[in-house]
Amino acid sequence: MQSSNGRHRDGGGGSESSAGRPEDQGEYGTASPEVRYQDPWYDALASGWGELDGTGGPAPAVPGARTGREEAAVRARDVYLEVQRSAAFQEVRSRYRRFVVPGVAVFLTWYVGYVVTATTAPGLMARPVAGAVNVAMVAGLGQFLTTFLLTWAYARHARLRRDRAALELRWDTQELTRGARGVQGGAS
Repeated sequence: MQSSNGRHRDGGGGSESSAGRPEDQGEYGTASPEVRYQDPWYDALASGWGELDGTGGPAPAVPGARTGREEAAVRARDVYLEVQRSAAFQEVRSRYRRFVVPGVAVFLTWYVGYVVTATTAPGLMARPVAGAVNVAMVAGLGQFLTTFLLTWAYARHARLRRDRAALELRWDTQELTRGARGVQGGAS
């Protein structure tokens, strides 16, 4: 059997290695065209990638996508753009930004303040608070505490102020998208 790269391939069992058979070695130790391969993946090329069709000409290209699907995709895209421009979506985004922007600003200020203080004022950070616990340890634990507190506050804010509206938007979007696809499906 001839493989797609012009080399023969062995169809039987057993392992043949070109290194173990000196008669298959070509010039400079490279394999000659008679080397046989047993690897089934060796011949598995993607269809249409430089393959010949058997008549010596290039294989036909994969047919293009149907225009009906493109029209449905355009309709679906229009649905998403319409939802994005809606007042409900803008309200959900506004609620998100009103929580996230100040939260990120406060947390990054607190974190950068901790790092800057630790590097510029080591005497302050080394000041004992209680026994072997110093200011740096308390501030470091405060970093962990504020991370968990911010995560809890974000989840609570999302649950109370955004999740229901976002779920309704998602439901409406899915219904509108289904309707856009249904119009295309009914026209076919």
